[in-house]
Amino acid sequence: MGVEKNHAMQDDANLRAMLRDAGYSDKAADYYIRKPHIGRIEDADQISEMTGTCGDTIKVFLKVTEGRIADVKYQVIGCPGSISAAMAAGDLVCGKTVEEALALHDGDVFQSLGDIPAKKHHCIQLAVKALLNTIRDYRAGSASSSQVLTATVPTGRGLAGSCCGMPQTESAGCGPQVGCCAKKDAN
Repeated sequence: MGVEKNHAMQDDANLRAMLRDAGYSDKAADYYIRKPHIGRIEDADQISEMTGTCGDTIKVFLKVTEGRIADVKYQVIGCPGSISAAMAAGDLVCGKTVEEALALHDGDVFQSLGDIPAKKHHCIQLAVKALLNTIRDYRAGSASSSQVLTATVPTGRGLAGSCCGMPQTESAGCGPQVGCCAKKDAN
C-alpha cells in the first residue's frame, strides 16, 4: 500500500470518527466522505440553485431520459448535513420517473441517512426542497434556467406537528413535551 493511500485511509477514518462523534450515522458519514453525486452535468436538462436560511447553498443539475431521472449532481457550499442529505436525496430519485421523484419528502431522506444531529435536520429540508424545485422547474419547461431561490425551510426543531417530514410520534422520539426530533437535541 502506498504512503498516499495509507494517509487517505487514515484521514477518512479520522473524519468518519469525527462525524460519528458529532451525531452522524455511518451511512450519513459515508455519503459525506464519498460524495457520489457531487459534480456537474454539462448537458443538464435543468439547473437550479437554492440558498437556505442557514446560508448553505445547493446547486442541482438534473438529467432526464425517457421521463426518468437519469442523473442528479450537486454543487454544495455547506456543512456535512447538507452534503449527506443531498447525496441521499440523489440516490432516492435516480431511476425514478419525474412523477415518482416528486413524491420524495424529508422523511425519506431522514430514514435513508439513519441519523444526523438534530440541529442539522433543516439541511434535509433544504436538500429535498432544492431537488424538488429543480424537478418541478424541469417539468414546467424552464429547462436550463439557473434560478437562485431562498429556501423557506425552518431552522431549529422543525415544523410543529412533524418530525423531519414525518408525523410526531413518541416512537420517533418526538412528542409534545419535547418537540420535534428532540431525542438528539442537546439544548
